[in-house]
Amino acid sequence: MEIKDTYKTIDIPSEETLFKDRNSKFFGYAFPVANEDDIKAHLEALKKSHHSARHWCYAWQLGKTEPFRFRANDDGEPSNSAGMPIYGQIQSFDVTNILIVVVRYFGGTKLGVGGLINAYRTGAQLALEASEILEKTINTDYLLIFDYKNMNKVMRVVKERNLNIIAQKLEMDCRITISVRQKDAQQIFELFTNLYEIQIKEVE
Repeated sequence: MEIKDTYKTIDIPSEETLFKDRNSKFFGYAFPVANEDDIKAHLEALKKSHHSARHWCYAWQLGKTEPFRFRANDDGEPSNSAGMPIYGQIQSFDVTNILIVVVRYFGGTKLGVGGLINAYRTGAQLALEASEILEKTINTDYLLIFDYKNMNKVMRVVKERNLNIIAQKLEMDCRITISVRQKDAQQIFELFTNLYEIQIKEVE
């Protein structure tokens, strides 16, 4: 079974999008997030910039592989009429480490649950369509520790395997941190483990 070692996300917030239905306005936003503190900060900022709005409905998903952590929030709209339709778009676009917020200004006419589901789903869809979605690899980082005399041996493997060096300290006692795609990680670990006088350990 092949390990899935890629995921889709965004690197920068989307442009603001707008969907209108019977005078209600739905502003859509997509944000890249790494944790719940990021999510809280974006929500607080939107509540300040849209302080006269009626609802700030959202959904988010965190994690690079299953099981993902997620939440959907209706923020006062009828149950499952806002948060879940937004989350449905996160699933449909297959993105993670993302927060989608749809801000509603009530236009005086009730849309009914069906109308709300459609509006929030469309708001989320527009925000995602306005985002640049990137595919990233899931990597494992390893620290290599070795004496300077073994430098050529290590660098040969790095070059042959096209490994990505993300940090290095080259003195008498050398330390190089490499980043390896998850599907190749075990093989690379064994390769260096079998090299004489080279220590390898996973970086937490």
